[in-house]
Amino acid sequence: MLNPQSSVPEIIIPDELLPPKELRLSVGGSFKAIGTEFFRYFIKIAGLQPDEVVLDVGCGVGRMAVPLTQYLSDRGSYEGFDIVESGITWCQSVISPRYPNFQFQRADLYNQYYNPTGQEQASNYRFPYSDNRFDFVFLTSVFTHILPEGIENYLREISRVIKPGGQALVTAFLLNEDSLSCLKSGLSTLDFTEIFETYRFADEKFPESAVAYEERFFLELAEQFGLRVNPPIHYGSWCGREDFLSVQDILLLGKR
Repeated sequence: MLNPQSSVPEIIIPDELLPPKELRLSVGGSFKAIGTEFFRYFIKIAGLQPDEVVLDVGCGVGRMAVPLTQYLSDRGSYEGFDIVESGITWCQSVISPRYPNFQFQRADLYNQYYNPTGQEQASNYRFPYSDNRFDFVFLTSVFTHILPEGIENYLREISRVIKPGGQALVTAFLLNEDSLSCLKSGLSTLDFTEIFETYRFADEKFPESAVAYEERFFLELAEQFGLRVNPPIHYGSWCGREDFLSVQDILLLGKR
């Protein structure tokens, strides 16, 4: 459940922090609506405070960063990295000059769908940050585009850079009894027909376009790196279920 005690302040996104239309369209969905939706989850689910040190893994064109510019104090800070150069360049040239505690950098990681010329693999990438640096880490629509070796490495890296007692909010497509039943009934907007032992993907030609993971596998893998789910899991509408919070499944992981 969302925490009713966590009050979400009203924020107004300045027009000068809206990327050009072509960049907004490149990430899909509404820039403002999705950004403010997850800003609400950061506070209601994770209890994010204005003076925390935050990492955005897969920051894109700043959709999550922009609402946070109106919330984080001067004592707080934000770091983000992404593989799409155009998005990072815009964030560096528009957001950082106005908010010096917001910094962005590009990771040249291979992704068949988003960065086919990338030079590094997600399975080997070391986040460019020191150990135990962040209070709060979040990944939105990242684990839905990474294959198992990358998932394992990212969970390891999240655990490394997050402070003891810190939290990570992540989204995923989780395969469990409920979602598998919906898939079998043809209710899902995604057709995960390529089946492997612990995961499925929807497109044989572009596996990383949409990847779903067996829930037990995902949670056990997180546990290996000291990340334990803080219940409940907020299941999404992606598989066709009628009772949901968002599109993707949302998990809050705490570092022991």
